Amino acid sequence: MDRGNSTFEQCYRCYPVSFIDKAHLEKGDKAIMPASALDRLASLHVEYPMLFELTNAPVERVSHCGVLEFIADEGMIYLPYWMMENMLLQEGDIVQVKNASLAKGTYVKLQPHTMDFLDISNPKAILETTLRSYSCLTTGDTIMVPYNNKKYYINIVETKPSPAVSIIETDCEVDFAPPLDYKEPQQPVPSLRSKRMPPEAEEVPPKKVAKFSPFSGSARRLDGKPLTQPAALPVSPLFKQHNSNAGNETVASKSSSSTSSQHSGKLVFGSNGGQPPKETTKVAMKNSREPPKEEEPKFQAFTGKKYSLRG
Repeated sequence: MDRGNSTFEQCYRCYPVSFIDKAHLEKGDKAIMPASALDRLASLHVEYPMLFELTNAPVERVSHCGVLEFIADEGMIYLPYWMMENMLLQEGDIVQVKNASLAKGTYVKLQPHTMDFLDISNPKAILETTLRSYSCLTTGDTIMVPYNNKKYYINIVETKPSPAVSIIETDCEVDFAPPLDYKEPQQPVPSLRSKRMPPEAEEVPPKKVAKFSPFSGSARRLDGKPLTQPAALPVSPLFKQHNSNAGNETVASKSSSSTSSQHSGKLVFGSNGGQPPKETTKVAMKNSREPPKEEEPKFQAFTGKKYSLRG
């Protein structure tokens, strides 16, 4: 089907490139078209590189691709399988093909499906090598990057200056969005203890301090024997001197009082001059009634028997 004189637009049945033993084309976005398409494009003087818009009308999915060869059977087109998945195409479905002119890309934002892609030693170099097999990128597509026997899928999140851009011989800035399976680290949940008041704010009841009581311990002997009498506290010599001075003062006060009690004009003999005569007579009678005490023998030195060393 040909519409217009300057536009190429055809409908083909699509199949994966693996049907014609060209599985290596899975690493890019190149299609295999019939020879009749080349004749038509040459007559229209289409600009190189040839780029095409693919449309799956029933589901309204649109993508873009380039062309590698014109060797397909008439009425058929072979596409990379990842492109058929993007457009929700099954084997033998009808796809509309239209030539397109795309601006050169200046900015592309990519989003890996998994964080495994970022674990590659040099993901930027791997991506640059893979994109050399691509001729254009479309916002909303998902491209496949094979590496080390593993397939990594990457979403095209944004392209500038238009939703579809050409990346042939152009300097394009590439940015990465967080992977789809990326999870932000969870913040620790505050515990019940932290919700309470801080320990500085909590009132602490004052501790009861025991009053100091001097000399409240128990006495012990150094030889370990039990105490028969409560130990007397040692008295300092200053305390003794103070007590002796106090006693002397009391004696002096008594003597002074006794002398003061003696009136002038009377003669007093001895210390008992101030006592009444009756008391003196009683003391004398008591002394006379007591029997005389026997005198104990006095100690005399060298009063024992003599012995000689000879026997």
